[in-house]
Amino acid sequence: MFAVPTNEEKQAVWDAYNVHKPIRVPLAWGHNSRVVMLDPTLNPEGYTYEQMLNDPETPLIMLPRWEEYGATVLADTCDVIKKLPDVWTLWVENHNIYDGAYFGAYFGGTVQFCDGQVPSIEPFLTEADIDSFMAFDFNTAPLENPWIKDRLAFREKLVDAAKGFEHLGRKGQVVPMTLGFDGPLTVATIVFGTDIYPFMAAEPEKARELLLFITRACIERNRQLNTLACLPEKSEAGGLADDSIQLISGSMYEEVVLPAHELWYSETSTSTRETKNRGIHLCGDATRHFRMLKEKLGIYAFDTGFPVDHGWLRSVLGPDVTISGGPQVDIMCNGTATECYDVTRDILQSDVMEGGRFSLREGNNLPPCVPIENLQAVYRACLDHGWY
Repeated sequence: MFAVPTNEEKQAVWDAYNVHKPIRVPLAWGHNSRVVMLDPTLNPEGYTYEQMLNDPETPLIMLPRWEEYGATVLADTCDVIKKLPDVWTLWVENHNIYDGAYFGAYFGGTVQFCDGQVPSIEPFLTEADIDSFMAFDFNTAPLENPWIKDRLAFREKLVDAAKGFEHLGRKGQVVPMTLGFDGPLTVATIVFGTDIYPFMAAEPEKARELLLFITRACIERNRQLNTLACLPEKSEAGGLADDSIQLISGSMYEEVVLPAHELWYSETSTSTRETKNRGIHLCGDATRHFRMLKEKLGIYAFDTGFPVDHGWLRSVLGPDVTISGGPQVDIMCNGTATECYDVTRDILQSDVMEGGRFSLREGNNLPPCVPIENLQAVYRACLDHGWY
């Protein structure tokens, strides 16, 4: 065992990190509802994601359970403040199906529910369908999209179900339904499958227009959802994910994908290349693109996956770029506590801490059923080797 820092000690670490005067590397796990939904010990009733997306009673049970787990059990293994919320946050859970379901509503895409997995959508078009896809008008009335209408109607059911709801003496609040964006190439891969990659090589100009088309449609969809939720049209900081760029070369990224990324940042935030407040989430082996993303798009915050050579990445990006990452999830799930400790120690000793802009997490997204002793081992390594 080890002495878990107090809430006050944790807050001091975050406060120092946030003003660029770090005293220690902070650790915060990235996780979502699957850590309870797909863990039989935390979900002994066997609630499924099909129920989570269609039965308004299920989110009332499982979302507070997940939030409670993060604020209690997981808080003892990282620098999250250990404190239950005053009000439970309830929302329409969509995971990463929203882009595929949105476009698939008109082209035959269907949500798949597989045992032991989060929801997904299999590719539903081929290269032969690209022209008809790009001829479709997604922008005139995005809130009339059948999938969007279904999700908004489900939110109203959730609001009704939450009346009188209480867990541990705390009520629940249903937040507005808003959507993110998984990135133009990732969305194109969801829609067209592997057909998109030879198409990009054979017709790069048309592929660039396809990715811009997808991006514009998602910008308008999200803009109207934000308006419905009385939220600002643009954020101050820019954020994006596009995991599939790990599958292409740097030259193909620059020629075909980069224009759509710039469009997203400029249309959804007030950030520019010069403001240095753009971030990106990239799982997988995408670090070869990071220098270009910094230089061409002004991205100064990278949420990494695996594999990552953290020391090399720091040398490439420089001391002023924020890097978030940590032990790969297969070690977290299947390794020993000693292995988790050693991998974390090696990351912290790799020069990635230079400049004070590194934060620890798993690489990338905490899976269900990770042994608590492995989480504790990563935190111990952080407390032993993460000081400046």
